Amino acid sequence: MKIEDQEKEVVELAIKIAAEVKKKPTIEKFYDFFGCLGSVPRSKKLLKADLTIKELIKKAMKGCDETEIESYYDLYTKALKYAAYDIFEEYLFFMEIDRPPEERFYQPRKKTLKPLVDALQRLEDGEIMELFVSQPPRTGKTTILLFFLTWIAGRHPLSSNLYSAFSDTITKSFYNGLLEVMRDDITYHWAACFGESIVKMNAQYQTVDVQRKMRYPTITCRSIDGTLNGACDCTGYMVADDLCSGIEEALSKDRMASLWMKVSNDLLSRCKKGSKKLWNGTRWSINDPIGVRLSMLESYGGIPYEVINLPAVDENGESNFDYKYGVGFDTEFYRQTKMAFERNDDLASWNAQYMGQPVEREGSLFASKDLRYYNGELPDGYKSVFMACDPAWGGGDYVASPVCVQIDDTIYVVGIVYTNEDKKKSLPELVEAIRRFGVSKIQIEANKMTEGFADELSRMLKSKGIKCVVLTKAAPTNTSKEQRIFDKAPEIRENFVFLTPEKRDKEYQAFMDNVFTFTITGKNKHDDAPDSLAMAAGMAFKHTPSAGTFKRLF
Repeated sequence: MKIEDQEKEVVELAIKIAAEVKKKPTIEKFYDFFGCLGSVPRSKKLLKADLTIKELIKKAMKGCDETEIESYYDLYTKALKYAAYDIFEEYLFFMEIDRPPEERFYQPRKKTLKPLVDALQRLEDGEIMELFVSQPPRTGKTTILLFFLTWIAGRHPLSSNLYSAFSDTITKSFYNGLLEVMRDDITYHWAACFGESIVKMNAQYQTVDVQRKMRYPTITCRSIDGTLNGACDCTGYMVADDLCSGIEEALSKDRMASLWMKVSNDLLSRCKKGSKKLWNGTRWSINDPIGVRLSMLESYGGIPYEVINLPAVDENGESNFDYKYGVGFDTEFYRQTKMAFERNDDLASWNAQYMGQPVEREGSLFASKDLRYYNGELPDGYKSVFMACDPAWGGGDYVASPVCVQIDDTIYVVGIVYTNEDKKKSLPELVEAIRRFGVSKIQIEANKMTEGFADELSRMLKSKGIKCVVLTKAAPTNTSKEQRIFDKAPEIRENFVFLTPEKRDKEYQAFMDNVFTFTITGKNKHDDAPDSLAMAAGMAFKHTPSAGTFKRLF
């Protein structure tokens, strides 16, 4: 019988056993399956069968008696080991299977890092060729890349892979981490997973050879300022990890330009055709290496890529990294951290380091120190209550609408509607704000994209018996939105008064964040909040507001 026929026969036998195990699982049948599994080359069919068997073993373990626990644990380890070769997440589980749960890296962090792990799998499977990653400090972004590179070294020991960062200190730490994972057979199980061992390592040059010594090692760790040309090569993966040293470098256009020249001339030039690229780091600037590379890919196309940004907090201000066993950061930690940045008038750094949103400080119109604030208590006097609304139907765009109380020439922003939900949420929220604050007039920017928005709002107000004048006004066509915001910026800074941070709800704070990150010279992902303030300024100061006695709102 030919070898190919023998292999086919064994595969069919393994799949047959897997089917039998489904009907009536026994320890003996499980072991029969793994006996077949180890005697033939790997295949997608066998991997699928192994994953099915693994779930059956997990189910059987829950109902087994004490005499069977050891056997089932051994079977589960075999199933996990087989899958670990092909599936990165299974590899992460297998590597730490014998560690206490509270000491494991991936398991406590899975709920947040799962999207990144899946993206790394797509990178290895060839669905994408480049991956861009950003996360807050100390949340495991470099460690997950370290595990990934050890997985690649085991799967492709004769490939050459290059890891680079902004300093030798970082590359040395990464190199030591690689050795720890690949050589510590008590804590981790790298050698057991791949049946490989490190043939040669060089601490001076930070290189690791697997299977055999090569001119270009399996892994080379080298800083962006180190010797790259002629000393390194990359047929597998190029990993660029925090190439920008920090805010001082990011604020200098000349240094950013110089850094990109190093990346282009020294790092990317070492990448062979077909090699994959993994970019990781704080998004300090749209001109940082990640920003420049993304701009190139967007402009030229042809290379499939993906961006994974895991921000510190979600849209509700809740921490995304509040891990089990106290290894992460809770919502209060991030709230205090953000407040510290705001006190220093540096929300741009908060957005860069913790939210993965690069903000150009040059051209920023609204600094927190330049705006006026109040504690929620309004002074006595004549009041006109109105709203300006930049509408949207959802889909990523925001409905932005400040509730404004005008007393003479001062505009108190007492509330905010700021949501990117669809009209089922945004319109009722506007209706409630109008009712709660006694708004007498709301002006909605008219455009083709939001036709019917004002009509639908009017119908909802009428159905609830709420009296409010609903106006529509098209934006001027002779000036850009940026120019309109720029023109109204002095009035917003001098005449508008905002709630202090501790008095704001989540939407109010998100609105203010959008105001602070708006730049007149750079790219703005969203400009709805400053646009609605410019509209409100136009309503307040284009005409003399009507005067009247209103009951106190609060």
